Amino acid sequence: MYRPQSLRFRRAAPLLLVLAWSLGSRPASAQISAPPLASYSDGPAAFPQIFRPYRPQSVTPPSFQDAVNLASSLEDGKLSLSLKQLSSAVGANNLDIASSRYNYYLADVDLLRAKSGRTPRGVTSVTRIPNGLGSLAGGTATGGGSATSARAVTVGPRGSYDPSLSLNFSVDTTATPQTSTRVSGATVVTTHTTALGARYTQAFATGTSFSVAFNIQRQSTTSRNTRFNPSLTSNYNLSVNQQLLSGFGFAANRRFLDVTKTNRDVAHEGFRQQVITTLTAAQNAYWDLVAAQELVRTSEQALQVSQTLYDNNRKQAQIGTLAPLDVVASESEVASRRRDLIVAQTSEQVAELKLKNTMSRQMDASLAAAQIAASDSLPQPQDADIPGFDDALATAMRNRPELRQAQDGIQNQQVAVDYTGKKLKPTLSLFGMLTSAGRQADLFGAWQEVGALNFPEYAYGFSFSFTIGNRAAQADNLRARMEMQQSETSLERTRNQIRLEVRNAIIRLQQAKAQVAAASRAVAANQQSLDAEQKKLQAGTSTPYNVIRVERDLYSAQLSEVQARVSYAKALVEMDRATGVTVEKAGLHLDELLAANAGSSQESAGTPMVN
Repeated sequence: MYRPQSLRFRRAAPLLLVLAWSLGSRPASAQISAPPLASYSDGPAAFPQIFRPYRPQSVTPPSFQDAVNLASSLEDGKLSLSLKQLSSAVGANNLDIASSRYNYYLADVDLLRAKSGRTPRGVTSVTRIPNGLGSLAGGTATGGGSATSARAVTVGPRGSYDPSLSLNFSVDTTATPQTSTRVSGATVVTTHTTALGARYTQAFATGTSFSVAFNIQRQSTTSRNTRFNPSLTSNYNLSVNQQLLSGFGFAANRRFLDVTKTNRDVAHEGFRQQVITTLTAAQNAYWDLVAAQELVRTSEQALQVSQTLYDNNRKQAQIGTLAPLDVVASESEVASRRRDLIVAQTSEQVAELKLKNTMSRQMDASLAAAQIAASDSLPQPQDADIPGFDDALATAMRNRPELRQAQDGIQNQQVAVDYTGKKLKPTLSLFGMLTSAGRQADLFGAWQEVGALNFPEYAYGFSFSFTIGNRAAQADNLRARMEMQQSETSLERTRNQIRLEVRNAIIRLQQAKAQVAAASRAVAANQQSLDAEQKKLQAGTSTPYNVIRVERDLYSAQLSEVQARVSYAKALVEMDRATGVTVEKAGLHLDELLAANAGSSQESAGTPMVN
């Protein structure tokens, strides 16, 4: 199964890119200049800058300037554009691709949150968290007990995967009136208290959690009969909890981490699907422009032929060898061909505008007024263009992003099934606690009593609970298993849909190839008919009306040939989409597109479009 490149490779990517550039193995003009793929799933390192985890990470703001500068490639108001140049510009500039790129990084951030032990948030419209996984508390418990009296002790789970350290300091003064002076020796007792406490808490994916707490308190009082005045009290608390049965092991405690890792792959495939969709639309728009330009050329030729016939008829009418009605008919034909030319030119302008919007972020005045000259001609049908069904299907099953997303969805549902299966079991945990306290008139003596365990408290035990009937856990497990079966059914439906699309793409190619051949023969036959009819007209054995009729037939045949060839070109585009090789056929690298952050300095500056 396809996966994004590893963290180790991402860290080494800049060196590899520099080395490849220096050796000249990859021409810079043919690639998108992009920074290495950013990683947000590890968080900032705490050392040597210990305050970095408590500051916002830098996120490059988006840029709405074209990364591939189209305006700089204009020559005399024209933009020469090949299909390869179009794919490069779309990959770098298209806003749909730029917006979809953020979904991958959001999934990476979700993985960072899951590593801390918190519940991930998911990525809207791309990934979701299975319903049966529940949530993680992510808080820090402060339970434990004190050494004041005999009691039942329970130490529950606490903390998250990110360790928590808390410090508490307070200064307090209280004045308490006394009902008797026998104990305190004073009518009002004033007490000054200074307290300092620290607690460290952490949980692990095995179901283990512990906390360590230390407190020290200095107290002075106006009471005359107090043993220690001032007195320093210290205490230490160590609590450990180990979950068994339902809360034990990685399946229960790493569930969100496993799901978010898979969701990042799902987002990666979602980005790939967006690139394929955008490139497919852009390539179809390119062939629409080529078709419009072909129609303009064909309309100009038809207009020229009609104009020549009209001029000849008018001359013959002037010398009296042709009826004036034939001149009117040829003049009407010139008007019709001029109308067809205007319609074709309008279609060309609309196709240009659509293509410019697809491959640019901001269309300035120079680019909006520029004329696009498509340098790639409509492809000629080849037998090698039509693959065998088995080979095409195998390629599609390896590359289609929808299939990989469905497989990753099943993997997430399996995590939910495993977790809800664990939750069917009762809750059982073992715990232990050790505390020690000391009180002396000096700090060293209080600490010495704590370390020597002069006044200890220790406890251990287990906690066991179960729900009679267990219907909620049963429902969660059944739901998870049914959702997994639903996902498996959706996967099979996706496979069937891919088979259908591949078969349809092959049929479409075959039909388009046959249509091109038939249309070409029709054009050749109509051209021969026109040549013969013009010779007959010159010999006086035909009429201008017959020539006009044959001209119309030729024009219609030429339009049909252009449409057939455009259908064949679009059928090739559809075959690439159906087999999932659109990105590779376009010469683009998905991770380079993914790493090309919308706000990089290179994009802000813009690089000219090159061949």
